[in-house]
Amino acid sequence: MTTANLGRPGARPIAQSITLLRRLDIAWLTVALIFAALLVVAPDQATTSAAFTAESLWKVLPFLLVSVAIAAYAKASGTDNLIARAFRGHAVPMVIFASLMGALSPFCSCGVIPLIAALLAMGVPLAPVMAFWLASPIMDPSMFVITAATLGTAFAVGKTAAAIGIGLLGGFGTLGLQHIGLLGEPIVRDGVGNGGCGGSKIRNPKAIVWRFWSEAARREGFAKGARDNLLFLGKWLTLAFLLESLMLAYVPGDLVANVAGGEGPWPVIGASLIGTFAYLNGYAALPLVSGLMDQGMAVGAGMAFLVAGGVTSLPAAIAVYALARPRVFGAYLGFALIGAIASGFAYGALA
Repeated sequence: MTTANLGRPGARPIAQSITLLRRLDIAWLTVALIFAALLVVAPDQATTSAAFTAESLWKVLPFLLVSVAIAAYAKASGTDNLIARAFRGHAVPMVIFASLMGALSPFCSCGVIPLIAALLAMGVPLAPVMAFWLASPIMDPSMFVITAATLGTAFAVGKTAAAIGIGLLGGFGTLGLQHIGLLGEPIVRDGVGNGGCGGSKIRNPKAIVWRFWSEAARREGFAKGARDNLLFLGKWLTLAFLLESLMLAYVPGDLVANVAGGEGPWPVIGASLIGTFAYLNGYAALPLVSGLMDQGMAVGAGMAFLVAGGVTSLPAAIAVYALARPRVFGAYLGFALIGAIASGFAYGALA
C-alpha cells in the first residue's frame, strides 16, 4: 500500500488491521480459533479437549522447565560454548553415543522436545542431536518392560534395536546431508535463535561465570532466555496437544487395522505412514497392536507402526516444525519414515 493510498478514507484502519494481523501469534491464534469453533459445533468436545490439553501440558511441564532452565543457565553462564566445544570434531562417536543413550532415556516424543531445544541452544551439532531426537521416544526402560509383557521379550528387544538403528540412520544421514550442503543451521523459527532458544556462537565464546547471578546483565539474560523459551515451546506444545485431542476424538479407531492388515509389503508401508502422521500413545498402542497381531496382522507391520508412532506423533512433529528449519523438519520426517519401514521389514524377516 503506497503512502498516497494511506490518505484515502478507510485506508489507515485497513493498514492498521494488516499490521495487527502480522503481529498476531499464529500458534495462539490457531488455538483460539479451534476452541471457538468447538464451542459452536461441539461444546462437549471443547471441554474434553481443554482438559486433555491441560493434563498433557502438566505431564510434560517438568521436562519443559528443566530444559528451559538448563538452556538459560548455559547461555547466561557461558557454559553453552564449553558444552558445544565438547561435541566438536567427534561427530561419529557422538552419533553412536547419542543413539545408544536415546534408546535408554525416559523421554516420550513430546517430552524430548524441550531437551532438544536446550541442546541446540548450546550449539551442539545437529547430527548427534538428530540421533538422540529420533531414538529417544521409541524406547525407555519402562516401555521395554511393558512391551515385553504385552508383545514378548523378542519384540521388546527388536524395538530397542530399531530405536538405536533409527538414531544411527538419522545421525549419519544428517552428516551426509550436511556434507553435500542440504542442511545448514537447524534453528530458525521466531523465538528461537538469537532471541529465544538462542544459538551458541562457538567463534565468539563468553568467559564462563558459573555463579552468573552475581552479574546483573547475566541475570537479565537468564530471565529473558528462560521466559522466551518457555513461551515459545509452551505455545506450540499447547497447539500440538489440542490437535492430538481432536485426532483421538475423530480419527476412526479401526484405521490401523484397515490399512495395515493383510500380507505382503504394503501393510508395513501403510503402518509406517499411519504411525508417522497420526498419534497414538505408545503405551496405549501396545494392546491395540497385540490384538491386531492376534487377528493376523503381520509382526513387521506392528513393529513399523509402533516405531513410527513413537518418533513422529503429531504433537512431536508440530513441535519440531516450530523449532527447526523446513529442511531439518523434512529430514526428521524422512528418517523416521524410512527407519520405521526398514524396522518393520527387518523384524518381519527375522521373527
